[in-house]
Amino acid sequence: MAINALSTSTSSAATAATSDIYKRVEQTMMSQNSGATKLNAALTSGQTKLSGLGQLQSALASFQSVAAALTGSGLSTAAASSDKAVLTATSTGAAKPGSYAIDVQQLAQGQFLTSGAFDSATTRLGTGASTTVKIDFGTAGDEGFTANGTSTSKTITIDSSNNTPEGIAAAFKAAGVDVKLEKGDDGKVSLALAGQSGAANSMRISVSGDAALKSLLGYDPDGAGKQGLKQTTAAQDAILTVDGKQINSASNTLDKDKAIPGAALTLAKQGKADITITQDASKIADNLKSFVAAYNDLNGKLKTLQNGALKGDTALGQVTMQMDMLLKTGGGNVSTSALAAAGISQGKDGNLVVDDKKLQAAITADSSKVTKLFTNDGKGLADLMNAKVTAFTDKNSVIARETTQVNKQLDTTNTQRAALTKALTAQANALVALYTAQSQTGAGSSLFGTGSTGSTGTLFDLLG
Repeated sequence: MAINALSTSTSSAATAATSDIYKRVEQTMMSQNSGATKLNAALTSGQTKLSGLGQLQSALASFQSVAAALTGSGLSTAAASSDKAVLTATSTGAAKPGSYAIDVQQLAQGQFLTSGAFDSATTRLGTGASTTVKIDFGTAGDEGFTANGTSTSKTITIDSSNNTPEGIAAAFKAAGVDVKLEKGDDGKVSLALAGQSGAANSMRISVSGDAALKSLLGYDPDGAGKQGLKQTTAAQDAILTVDGKQINSASNTLDKDKAIPGAALTLAKQGKADITITQDASKIADNLKSFVAAYNDLNGKLKTLQNGALKGDTALGQVTMQMDMLLKTGGGNVSTSALAAAGISQGKDGNLVVDDKKLQAAITADSSKVTKLFTNDGKGLADLMNAKVTAFTDKNSVIARETTQVNKQLDTTNTQRAALTKALTAQANALVALYTAQSQTGAGSSLFGTGSTGSTGTLFDLLG
């Protein structure tokens, strides 16, 4: 029981009496512990699931970037950059042979916010009172902050269980925010928050609850009021021209059709380069091996989530079952025997296996036949998997619905937690007053700092 912060007073005699009073209050209110424990467990569970759903979406997106590269004529075309230090390219979709002049004028980057310095990673910040941190995402400009409408706000709870720099960092990470602790030459630490790239992903951070945490963690892009965090890097889009036509992108990785029809670009620095797309059947084997490696990475991630953050989850179960079903049935268009003849099979662990000799022989015998197994007017295996992932990551998908539901549950639990803290704190204060009167000490101390110098925290300290 975390009661040491509650047993303070102004004299040794009063300290002894106050310590006894707190023990009596603790014993009397022990029956209330289950409610606090359940709410804390619900918050932890919800934040863990939210993080897992984010990881699932990220894993699907990584796989899709490779699967999409095989659709259309992407399996047998190659893209080359005249200056790989500026950008690289891969052929995808309906890429056609040709040359394109690229001028990268600005790279995309994420916002970077830093806090003030703290003595150590375990320094207690504020009183420990339940505090809600809300992060909105949008565009910061001369006309104020405009929410982007596509990113869900994130809500984080800070209280006596995590009101340290390392505790706050862990809570932010659990909510899917990229944050780390940075240590200065003087040994002090500070929080560093990194937002997603793109001008529409600027962060606005509002804090309600503990005034000390509000002054430490609050951030308003409009600059209104005292800022707790400082912006060291602003969020911005990538800006480039393709044959003279300007294109803006929130990411430095531009998927097919964003800049060059059927080609994906990865920007590395400002500068100019030419992209040349050519027909190249020798790329088939390399591209298929990349597809196999990407699927196996996805399969591994699905298993990890199944055994951890998303154990028994409906969305994860649907993804796992339907992706595996596509491999076993080919969507009714691609037979497993035809895949096996081309050197592609599925092992007992669900991973894809490549027989290089069979694959090379099949390509040599009929490269177009091998190509159609994976991309064939939407009927190939890569076509089908690409479409399936699109459905899973759509705004109306089961993953999106679960994410919305978890966020709502977290909001409800935070509200219930605040209400329970208020009600039980009042009850505990009343007990302290009663027991103090009974002990005839003459002290009228309050449990949580309303009459006892030095006492801090909330009832969740007492109940653990």
